Parts: sequence; structure tokens; C-alpha cells
Amino acid sequence: MLIQWKRIAVLCAVVVAGGASRVDASVIGHSQQGPPLTVERVRADVPAREQSAWLAYLQRSSEAMHRDKSALAHERSGMSKLPPLPSSNPGTKSMPMDKDAAWYASAEARHIADVIVSFQTRSGGWGKNIDLSGPLRQRGQSYVSDNENKLPSPGDLDLAPDPAWHYVGTIDNDATVTQIRFLARVQATAAGKDGEAYRKSLQRGVEYLLAAQFPNGGWPQVWPMEGGYHDALTFNDDALINVTEVLQQAASGKGDYAFVSPRVRTLADKAVAKAFQCILRAQVVVEAKRTIWAQQYDPLTLQPVAARNYEPASLASGESAQVLLFLMKQPLSAEQKSAVGDGVAWLQGHAVRGYEWTNDKKAEGGRRLIEKPGGGPIWARYYSMQTGKPVFGDRDLSIHDNVNEISLERRNGYAWYNSAPLAVIQQYESLAK
Repeated sequence: MLIQWKRIAVLCAVVVAGGASRVDASVIGHSQQGPPLTVERVRADVPAREQSAWLAYLQRSSEAMHRDKSALAHERSGMSKLPPLPSSNPGTKSMPMDKDAAWYASAEARHIADVIVSFQTRSGGWGKNIDLSGPLRQRGQSYVSDNENKLPSPGDLDLAPDPAWHYVGTIDNDATVTQIRFLARVQATAAGKDGEAYRKSLQRGVEYLLAAQFPNGGWPQVWPMEGGYHDALTFNDDALINVTEVLQQAASGKGDYAFVSPRVRTLADKAVAKAFQCILRAQVVVEAKRTIWAQQYDPLTLQPVAARNYEPASLASGESAQVLLFLMKQPLSAEQKSAVGDGVAWLQGHAVRGYEWTNDKKAEGGRRLIEKPGGGPIWARYYSMQTGKPVFGDRDLSIHDNVNEISLERRNGYAWYNSAPLAVIQQYESLAK
């Protein structure tokens, strides 16, 4: 049942987001990589009573990485020629989730499910950007396509420590959660032995998510952890929310998840409770006022950190919109409802009006923010935690206050503005009636 909300006053503040009329825009800073999650940091920075859980987590990740790499090495033993990399498919387009129930019993859906099972890692997760409608994974074949950064820049924060082992087991780009959801749909049409492999794979996927959860309730972008910003606690692309929702379904033991074992259901329920507390704790407070959420956090301190070069440590409107929509579905205490109200109020007060984000990459000058009477509301993807004003990153780690000032490649290649918070505000107001 949806909870009832107290109406809040609509704030009318207008944020000018570095529009074309600005003449004082400048580079206002540079992004820096967040500190790594290491044994040394845990022992130095974590209270003694909490260290054992974090040290066990790091050990679990290391052991999982060893198992995954050893399993692949064993397959390749004696091979004179390795299989080609699997075909790439952006996002999760090869696993459609919008078909009618009958389609998931089709030969086409069963084939995709078989391919999904074949690409599951020893640890139980899946890589990203793989075409799972193609052939089954071959013995010795990589678990992922080439996920290396195609446009590396000086000081690039997205360079993989091992280019051949990048995003092998991840919740980025909806990976792993979509595989689980797809298998749930297919297994529901396959009774008995016909669906046993799908059910076993799904439950292994849920156990992978349980193993990857930080002691504080969040998740890294990649697990087993591979280093860099991928080890950060990740809200980006709704990763944490997607995982929590899948675990809620697994914990329910209903519908397509009715087969999940009681043991796993219990563990999933506990994991959801921890995730929920993590979400509430991660709401950024500035000058004693609750705002919204960041994209990535240092897992030990819950302080926002940078991700890719053009993704500064900042407040993230799109991810925060999904967090708030998720929270509005949950039973909350009065204090927690107030926290949600504060987040909605922040979004209301930071809408950009009187401007339009053009979306034509081929136009002269590429995508730009232009003045448009009556335009908006839209929201910048990122806002400074210090000033509450929009900020924009570039590949050289520079942070700008004018989106029209960053490189053409980044203006055309990234979603700098969105309208997702509008649905949040409308939902919040409807619940308050």
C-alpha cells in the first residue's frame, strides 16, 4: 500500500544552468579519484567493532576473483587458439522484458535463457554489453566483450587494471539484474526439469548479489572488485535501486520467484533491509539540510566521489529521482517521510526554467543549452554540493559551470539534462492529496 504524504510548498527558485547568455563561466575545479577500498584503509579508518565485516568482505571478493579467473584458465588449458570475444550489444537489448507471457515460453526466449546460463561466471554474476541472443558461450571464451575505454584521455579514471578482465560480474548497465529477471520469466513457463537450469542459475545470481553487498548495505559497480571507481558504492544508472528491487522480489517468494529457497529468501530479506538503511544514510546533507543523492560514494565514509573523468563528485538528479520513486513505495516512519519530502523539495527548487537542452548532435555546435521562453522544467544531471548549481565534467577532469563550454565530444556523448524529477514531483503531490 502506498504511504500517505504531507504536502509541501512548491518552491519556485529558478537555477540558470550556465546558459548561452553567461559570460563569466570558467573551469571551477578538477575531479580527483576517490580513495581505494583496501585492507589498510579498513584498519586505519573503520571503527574496530566494524573491521571484521569489511575485512571478510575484501577476502570474499578476492577469493571470488580467484575462482573466476582460475575457472577460465582451466578451460583454456591446452588451447592453441582462443575463441573470439563474444559479440557486443549495448545495454540489455538482447533480453527483452516487454513481451507477453506466452513469448517467454518460445524457442527464441529459451535460447536466450540458455545463452544467459552459459555466460554466468563461477561467482554467479554476468558481465555487461554482451549479445545474449547469439551463440552459447564456447569453452575458454571470455565472459565479456571488449569493455575497455575507447576514448582514453590523460589521467583517465576508467582505464582497467586488466583490459582482458573488465566488468566481469557487474550491476552496471542493468547487467546481472536483467539476466535474473529474464530467467524468472522463462522458468515460469518451464515446469519440472525443463526449467531447472534456469531456476538454478537465477538463484546463483541472487546469491551473487548477496555476496557482493557491502557491510553497510550498498553495492560496488563491479564484483569481484577490480579497483578504481568501480569499487565505489554505486547509485549510477539506478544500480543500487535495481538490485534492491530484484532482491525484494526474491525475498517475497511469490510469482516468478516462488521457487526461491527459504534460506535465500531470508537472506534476501535481510539484504533489502540493509540496502534500505544505506539509501537513507546516503542522502547528502549540506549545512544541516537534506538534499538528494550522489552517483557514487566512498563505501567506507559514504562521502560522494568522482567516477569517470567527466563524472564529478556531485548531486545527481536522475539517480535521485529513481531513489525517491522507490522510497515512495515503501512503508516509512514520519522522519523518513520527512527525508523524502526534503529530497523532493530540493528537486523542485533546482529546476531549470527558461532554457532548452537541444538534442541534435548534427546541428552546428552540437548539443547545447539555449534560452527558450517557457522552456523547462529540466534538471542538470549534476549539481555542486557546495553551491547547489549545475556542474559539468570533461574528459580532461575539468569541471565547468557552463555545459556549452565543455568539449563537443562530451556535449554530444552524455545526458547532461533530464526531466526525470518531474515524475517524482507529480507522484509526491498525488500522494499528498
